[in-house]
Amino acid sequence: MSPAIKGKIENLIKLQEIEIEIDTIRCQLGGVKQKLDELDLTLGSFKEKIEEDRIIIEDNQQKYRSLESDTQTNDSKMEKSREKLKSVKTNKEYQSSLKELDDIKEINSKIEDEMLQCLESVENIEQGIENKKNEYENLSELTEKEKAVINQKSEQDKVRLNQLDQDLNEIKKIIDPALFDKYNMVKGKVGMIAVAYVKGSVCQGCNMNIPPQMYNEMQRFDKLSICPHCQRIIYPVINEEEKTE
Repeated sequence: MSPAIKGKIENLIKLQEIEIEIDTIRCQLGGVKQKLDELDLTLGSFKEKIEEDRIIIEDNQQKYRSLESDTQTNDSKMEKSREKLKSVKTNKEYQSSLKELDDIKEINSKIEDEMLQCLESVENIEQGIENKKNEYENLSELTEKEKAVINQKSEQDKVRLNQLDQDLNEIKKIIDPALFDKYNMVKGKVGMIAVAYVKGSVCQGCNMNIPPQMYNEMQRFDKLSICPHCQRIIYPVINEEEKTE
C-alpha cells in the first residue's frame, strides 16, 4: 500500500466534499430571493382579493344609489299620475291612468328588489372582508416569521460558505497541480462527482462492475485508478460510513 496515493485520494475526496457543499449552499442562497418573492406574492394576492371585494361593494353601493334615484323619479311620476287621475273625464282615460300607475308601481317593486339584493350583497361581502382581514393578518404574521427563518438561514449559509471557501483554498494548496488538473478534467466530463468509491466491485459513480484484476490492484493503493466505464477516479472503501451506504 502506498500511503502517498491513499493520502492523495483522501485529499481529493475532501476537495470534492467541500466543492459539493459550496455548490449546494450557493444554490440555496440563489433561491432565497425567489422564496421571499413568492411569500410576498402570496400575501399580495390575498390583499388584492380584499381590494377586489371592496370594489364590488362600491359598485353595489353605486348601483343602489342609482336605483334609489330611479324610485324617486318614479315616485314623482306616480304623484303626477294621481293628480292626472283626478282630472280625467272619460272611463278610457281613467283606465289608462290606472294602468300607468300600476306600471310604475311594478317597475318600482322590481327596483326595490334589486336594491335589496344590493344591500344583501354588500352585507355578505363586508362580512367576507372581515374574515379575510383576519386571515390576512394571520398570514402576514406567518409570512414575516418564515421570512425571518429564511433570512437567518441565509446568513448562516453565508458564514458557512466563507469558511468553506477558506477550506477549499487550503486543500488546493496541498493537492499536486497535475492531480488537480486531472480531477477537474474528469469533473468536466462527468459532473460534480469526479471521485467515487468502489463497493463490492461496483463503482458507486456509475453502478457498473469493476474488472476483478483492477479491483484487486486498486486495493493496494499503488496508483490512481480510473473506472473503465464512467472514467471517474475510483478507490476502494476507506471509511466505515462508505461501508454502510
